[in-house]
Amino acid sequence: MSLDRSCANHAYGSVSINASAPFWEEKSMLLSAASRALAVSFLALSTLAGPALAKDTYRPECFSAAPDVSKVIHYEKREGPFRVAFVNGFAGNDWRVTAIQGAKAWAARPENAGKLGEFTVVSVGNDSAAQIAAIDNYIAAGYDAIVIIAVNPTAFNSVIKRAEDAGTVLVPFDNVLDTDAIVQVNENQFELGRLKAQAVVDAIIAAKGAATGKVLEVSGLPGNATDRDNHLGMRSVLDANPGLEVVQVVGNWDAGTVQKVVADAIATHGNFDGVMVQEGTIGALNAMKNAGHPVVPVGGDAGNGARKMIAEGGYPGVTAAQAPVMSAVALEAAVALLEGNALPQMVYLPIPQKANAELVEGTDYFPELPDTFYTTTGYPNCFPVFTPEELLGQSPDNL
Repeated sequence: MSLDRSCANHAYGSVSINASAPFWEEKSMLLSAASRALAVSFLALSTLAGPALAKDTYRPECFSAAPDVSKVIHYEKREGPFRVAFVNGFAGNDWRVTAIQGAKAWAARPENAGKLGEFTVVSVGNDSAAQIAAIDNYIAAGYDAIVIIAVNPTAFNSVIKRAEDAGTVLVPFDNVLDTDAIVQVNENQFELGRLKAQAVVDAIIAAKGAATGKVLEVSGLPGNATDRDNHLGMRSVLDANPGLEVVQVVGNWDAGTVQKVVADAIATHGNFDGVMVQEGTIGALNAMKNAGHPVVPVGGDAGNGARKMIAEGGYPGVTAAQAPVMSAVALEAAVALLEGNALPQMVYLPIPQKANAELVEGTDYFPELPDTFYTTTGYPNCFPVFTPEELLGQSPDNL
């Protein structure tokens, strides 16, 4: 079946979005100030995404093709409103919570809510069979589009074919699939890992005059494409510096797990000259603080608590993010495809990043907001970034 195809409309329900929370009443003034600062902070990102390689794709300022990707995918236009599902896997960390909140916040915006007849969110755990079963259920129920964070990159070929046969648009993001059959949305995960490692190595050289010593790599959730590609990006730098001894531990993208494995690594191996964390950096920093570890270069994520500790502690390096509200861009892509627009097969979004020495209170981190708040709240090249009110007003629960 070709990628240009017509599909029958389905019966539609109604969107049910929780758009209020008591937190707003207590924090409204603080959140408003943070909202204004975030909007200014993220305007700079709009210049980082290059144009799509294919000239006839939709909104290339947002949906920019990954390097060396020329394939374009589009489907025949169908009439809305649309039934859309977000099938998440693992939901056990702050990043995934914010991804769910971002998806719901996107669906609650008036310009999007009118296009949705029904919007559903479900998290199924780190089990590819359970995730595939959930996708199949939504296909069988006649949903128009399904966005997913795939549990692993290789197990989904059959369900991709079933979605195509049923006329269901499938859009993976974050943990994407090893296929070019469908549109996928991501940041350059290899580059994300590489730039963290490079910042740490550069800071070690600045401090010691050479890239020597022992560094700690805290990887993510095994079996996921994001973990794999971040690791390969880090190792592309570390392997090029043979004077560095690398210790690797598995943090599962969870701050509590990261804190434990980093504490164990310090107890076993002693102090490190640099630390790189895929996700859960606040856990690594807490472990270092509790162990009396000296301040060393850190390449970490952009969680509010992590950035606050890095800025206050004077840790060199970089904080760079896989922005969790990529979920909203994936939903935007799904609706664009349903409306008949052409998109690059692989969309790369700009990587939000800031040198640790340049972090500014009230712009890059917010003492009045929870440590769990994720400071990268959108991609202004796609649509206005989300305010803290929009995100924190949404529940991470299934919908």
